[in-house]
Amino acid sequence: MKIVTNVLENIAQIQWFPIIGLIIFLTLFVFLVMHVIRMSRQDADTYSRLPLEECDGEQAVNNQMFKQ
Repeated sequence: MKIVTNVLENIAQIQWFPIIGLIIFLTLFVFLVMHVIRMSRQDADTYSRLPLEECDGEQAVNNQMFKQ
C-alpha cells in the first residue's frame, strides 16, 4: 500500500481529482432530484407500473427491437 501512496503523492495536482469527482456527482444528483420533483404524477405512475405490466404481441415486438 505504501507504493500506491508514494505514486499518488508524486502526481502533480492530484488533490483536484476528488473535488472534480464530487462536483460531477453532486451536479448529476441535483439534476436527477429536480427531474423527479418536476415529473408529473401520470408519468410517475406509468414508470412505477412498467416492470409489472403484461405486454401484448406488438409490445413484445417493440421490446425485442430494443434488446438487439
